Amino acid sequence: MREAMLYEKLEGKKVRCNLCGRRCTINNGGTGFCLVRKNEEGVLYSLVYGKAVSACVDPIEKKPLFHFNPGASVMSIATVGCNFRCQFCDNWVISQEKQIAGRDFPPEEVVKATRDNGCQGISYTYTEPTIFFEYAYETEGLRGKLGFLTLLLQMGI
Repeated sequence: MREAMLYEKLEGKKVRCNLCGRRCTINNGGTGFCLVRKNEEGVLYSLVYGKAVSACVDPIEKKPLFHFNPGASVMSIATVGCNFRCQFCDNWVISQEKQIAGRDFPPEEVVKATRDNGCQGISYTYTEPTIFFEYAYETEGLRGKLGFLTLLLQMGI
């Protein structure tokens, strides 16, 4: 677990998550609507930091912006969870998963895999990427030093 960003502490060990428009107020011991952020004694944690449920090299043409940098490949990563409940979600199996799953794939390894696989960028995709904000944020800090492209795509819909 990693302490979450973008939240505020409230009275009685409650917290308000400010990551998305839902602005969940989360009681001690509870999770937000997305199920991947948990309040432990008044501190909000990301339960999916560094836990990739999907990580693969994709052609950029698979993304909904295939006219951008044709022929490029990107390292696509995702964690479980989502702050939406779309009836027509393509990736509902991972976006609506209630158990924290995934393999350890910390930011340093994501950037290394991107470079080692000859990818031109990293795509945060398949589920709603805002719910794994801390993971993407720290990966971006490393990615920017190498000049890779960044794609932030909600691909479940």
